[in-house]
Amino acid sequence: MTERLYYTDSSLTSFEARLIRADAERTRVVLDRTAFYPDSGGQPRDYGTLNGVELIDVVEEEDGLVHVLAAPLPSGDEVHGQVDAARRFDHMQQHSGQHLLSAVFDALFGYVTMSFHMGAEVSTIELSTPAANAEQCAAAERRANELVFENRPLSVAFEDAAEAEGLRKESKRQGTLRIVSIDGVDRSACGGTHVRHTGEIGPILLRKTEKIRGNTRVEFLCGHRAVRRARLDFEALSQVARLFSSPLDETVPLVAAQLESARETAKLCRKLGLEVAAYRGRELYTQTTASADGLRRFLDQRASGALDDEVRAVAQNFCAQPRALYVAASAQPAAILVVVSADAGLHAGNLLKQALAQVGGRGGGNAQMGQGSLPSAEALAALLPVFGF
Repeated sequence: MTERLYYTDSSLTSFEARLIRADAERTRVVLDRTAFYPDSGGQPRDYGTLNGVELIDVVEEEDGLVHVLAAPLPSGDEVHGQVDAARRFDHMQQHSGQHLLSAVFDALFGYVTMSFHMGAEVSTIELSTPAANAEQCAAAERRANELVFENRPLSVAFEDAAEAEGLRKESKRQGTLRIVSIDGVDRSACGGTHVRHTGEIGPILLRKTEKIRGNTRVEFLCGHRAVRRARLDFEALSQVARLFSSPLDETVPLVAAQLESARETAKLCRKLGLEVAAYRGRELYTQTTASADGLRRFLDQRASGALDDEVRAVAQNFCAQPRALYVAASAQPAAILVVVSADAGLHAGNLLKQALAQVGGRGGGNAQMGQGSLPSAEALAALLPVFGF
């Protein structure tokens, strides 16, 4: 069985060990002791080297931890391990920060942490509530940071599961539990790596929440990650402020006003666009000569673009006049719109549906308007004779 040195000293990043066994290639090795943490409990594995050879994985097996190497371990049974110290400390900050944050959400609101995940950029906890509002998250963030500033000690103890009391979350494990405690705040069964005092966690920053499985997922960052993210946020906001030639603190209301103005402008543009489309439809009608059957037909073929409200406005105003049929088609995406006047003697939806069935298209509509999709732009040519083109 491998002795896990990180259980008693998470800050240990350099160690000596002896080889217990290895595969024939000496790329999968088991040591009598190790400081390398495997993927476990929501925390990713450590990086580092054994005798200078890169470690690419740490795998838990029943009789020990298997160290998977990028190349064969040099001959000999004496092994020097070197853990990536920056990555280890980052994980210690995030994991201890998670314990603190989970304890605070529990104490303030009774929300239980259902799961924890530590990502490469951000970490998350899943809370037992369908919604955690902004005020609650701000209160939890504020309280967690107060406890960071108090620099409370974290300690590790080993207790029998049957006798362990006061745990924030009941453990299903039997036998000896490793208990990580934050003085006066939290007691949790955990095998992960942790800092020695809450001050080492550094600032705790909550970023966003989202619903998941009827619970709430909270994204957070601790320590160096929180500082880096805050710097990026500040630089992004400062750039926005510069674009608006505004002091940073006045940028939000300014952007809100500009956005509202843009919405009003978009509404006006859409209204004017529809009015122009209506005029265009009536103008096209007057410029179109009736066919032998008395219908005025117009074909609007486009290489690309959606058949949107403006296209429909042109078609409907064309067909608001007597004895009219308007067909609009787009090659990309392949689509077709058919509009007929009330006195045309045609049912637009049925006519289009029958035509599309011939080429494997889909669509339909009502008596005056039908719309559908085509399998390809080439299929349009087969449909045009149906409408008299």
